[in-house]
Amino acid sequence: MRQRWPSRIWLVRHGQSAGNVARDAADAAGLPIIDLAVRDVDVPLSDLGRDQARALGEWFSRLPEEEKPQVILSSPYVRAQETARAICAARGVTEDAKRLVIDERLREREFGILDRLTTVGIHEKYPDQAEHRALLGKFYHRPPGGESWADVILRLRSALDTISLHYADKRVLIACHQVVVLCFRYILEELTEAEVIAISRESNVLNCGICEYEFEPDDDALCAPKLVRYNHAAPLIEEKAPLTAEPETIVGVR
Repeated sequence: MRQRWPSRIWLVRHGQSAGNVARDAADAAGLPIIDLAVRDVDVPLSDLGRDQARALGEWFSRLPEEEKPQVILSSPYVRAQETARAICAARGVTEDAKRLVIDERLREREFGILDRLTTVGIHEKYPDQAEHRALLGKFYHRPPGGESWADVILRLRSALDTISLHYADKRVLIACHQVVVLCFRYILEELTEAEVIAISRESNVLNCGICEYEFEPDDDALCAPKLVRYNHAAPLIEEKAPLTAEPETIVGVR
């Protein structure tokens, strides 16, 4: 018997958020703190982010019915939910698709005491943490009260077990976050720390960019994930929605 996997998985980073805009403004002004009045979990999409999400939904809607997502899951963060709901509203899922499923294991990496701080703010307020991160690297560095990439990977392994159990042979779309997309790649492609960090350095994860896997039997008759596309921006280009991303620097909000 082959392994139980979905037949296809799309990993989609949320559209540009109000937090992304606030972070860029703080960085440009050299400020230590990002001006946000809500929890990171409650940060919505920006106007541009909504346009990006609609463009993505339109792209999925043009797929043949037999190729559209049958299941859509989302991080509980508002910006990810808004992206997922935009895809559903555009009829980017099958007509009999299961209602949107929220899974807290798909949430953004938690930043702990570094939340809302820019790179400047982290170096000013917590120089020991900046030094510790430089020594350990972002894969293993865990800020007090927060998570490392390795911590995120641990919960994503659990989420993948649930997805494989509940949605074997289904086409599954996951609306999530930059680090979550990269950590999924680490798991599905059995990468090393060095390999996934190299991917993160080569290109930033686009807002509403698509990472897609299909699952086909390999030489051992098992079902192995195959990367079909990564950081796919065609939906945004076709709909003329501007491309946005963010630098992989040490900051306290995504």
